[in-house]
Amino acid sequence: MNPPNGSIDISFFVPCYNEEKNIIATLAKLTEVLKSFSLTYEILVFDDASTDQSCSLIKKFQKKSAPISIRLFRNANNYGLGFNYIEGSYHARGQHYMLVNGDNAETPESIAMLLRKIGSAEMIIPYMQANDVRGFVRSNLSRLFSLLVNTITGHSIIYYNGPVIHQTAKVIRWHPMTCGYAYQAELVSLLLDHGTSYLEVKINHNDREHGTSKAFKLKNVLSICHSLVQMICRRTRNELWPNHKKAYLSEEEEA
Repeated sequence: MNPPNGSIDISFFVPCYNEEKNIIATLAKLTEVLKSFSLTYEILVFDDASTDQSCSLIKKFQKKSAPISIRLFRNANNYGLGFNYIEGSYHARGQHYMLVNGDNAETPESIAMLLRKIGSAEMIIPYMQANDVRGFVRSNLSRLFSLLVNTITGHSIIYYNGPVIHQTAKVIRWHPMTCGYAYQAELVSLLLDHGTSYLEVKINHNDREHGTSKAFKLKNVLSICHSLVQMICRRTRNELWPNHKKAYLSEEEEA
């Protein structure tokens, strides 16, 4: 019988889609960092219908790393990053929920820095330092995306798409309706609308060592556009019916 939700400190969501050259380095790095913490944890690896050797490598790592709790979920079809992130929250046993990208992009120092901030606010939101190593185009597109989201929502978050640490219950309660890459922006802005406290933390960031980013595929670009439209609609609704937001805040305060 599986432990109930909230029975451990944190669940890590690790997405994987054709990451055979990156996924084991990601898992090894994460488990090594966690040796310095007394947190109880699990790692949820979501394979989104990979066609390479990712799954077989993950299974070997599972056996080698026992008794660390590494749970592998395999999709028969490709559902997208946002879908898997939300699906993972329903399987999570941790009080907190954190993305660690399967492409080995987060540095050990950044992961540790974020974990040390657990309890400082309801959301721990990372942002990149000025020496963003992802290249001119990607880094500036990220800045443009954050500017668009802030303009639409009225918030002022530096960066929306990083490995945010959430309270798992809030992810489940307020999850966005998207399968694409802008799921975190939808979720963060929605939680901010409902008064969730947050702390922004400056981190370093690696670029992926192997392969190329999947963010610029047409379906991912279209999903980002869809998310922006969703945020516009929500802002419009909040402006027209401001008591809608206040009612939810009252319910949470009573709880």
